[in-house]
Amino acid sequence: MVFKRMLGALGVGAPSVDTVLSTPRTQPGGTLEGEVRLKGGEFDAEIEHVTLGLIAQVEIEHGGGEASGLGEFSRAQVSGPFTLRKGEDRVIPFHMPVPWEAPISEIGGQPLHGMAVGVRTELAIAKAVDKGDLDPVAIEPLPSQLRILEAFLQLGFAFKSADLEAGQLYGVHQELPFYQEIEFLPGGNYAGLVGEVEVTFVADPAGLEVVLEADKRTGRFSSSDAIGRFTISHDDALRTDWPAELSRWLDSLAQYGPAPYGHHEAHYGPYDHHGHHGHHGGPGIGTVVAAGAAGFVGGLVAGEVVEELFEGDDDGGDDW
Repeated sequence: MVFKRMLGALGVGAPSVDTVLSTPRTQPGGTLEGEVRLKGGEFDAEIEHVTLGLIAQVEIEHGGGEASGLGEFSRAQVSGPFTLRKGEDRVIPFHMPVPWEAPISEIGGQPLHGMAVGVRTELAIAKAVDKGDLDPVAIEPLPSQLRILEAFLQLGFAFKSADLEAGQLYGVHQELPFYQEIEFLPGGNYAGLVGEVEVTFVADPAGLEVVLEADKRTGRFSSSDAIGRFTISHDDALRTDWPAELSRWLDSLAQYGPAPYGHHEAHYGPYDHHGHHGHHGGPGIGTVVAAGAAGFVGGLVAGEVVEELFEGDDDGGDDW
């Protein structure tokens, strides 16, 4: 993947930049590798820094409704100050870490409908900053995450969409100021039991916190949601019979209805996610702490820019 743009914001005859990703696909906790290729313009330029930023489209609750925008959730400076001579070609290799909580944007080579994630190159020349264009990045699920997503398909659920919500989950340790919701519509034995199920992963090097929200729109408990939480190491997640485990949780909703405060929790193996466990009273998955995301939300780009930044990235494939 390549983007190339003359840096018009820095004046006529300014340098141009190509960012080339040698790893256009990665996973949470992985790395992006590539090169930033600079071409000197019509004058010598004092470069203050070259910085890459990971960008995602995020939904924000605003004035009783929702708005969307682009927010940066990770940065890596790949070069400090140097002089780019007139007409000079310079290549800056980079290795950029991807946060463990990075959202999934592609599964099995197919884009995840509703997701937009990319890398943006920022070039600072004499205190003027040009943020260039945005190059889409595919973030595939970890094997431990994929096992859980595939289990829903095996149970007859159908993928609906995915999005990022600004804020912090109640009772869950997060490093990023948003969380991803992957939504499934029920089928088979669960059609009519729940309206939809949302899956959220919060990963770290040791394992996963999996938060499930079942929207109970029919039946005796039609006015409430049920929250399920599973804490598990990556290795144990690969050994777990997820269709059976998810079936037990879904079947318990039909038999007993939501537990107090809507929480059903299960813990597997030795993995302890920073000690943030136990049954919690009060709000469920939808509750966010505004203070934790204030700076991030304040830096979002207007939602109408999203399509412009990602235009031309459609390769004709079907969304997952």
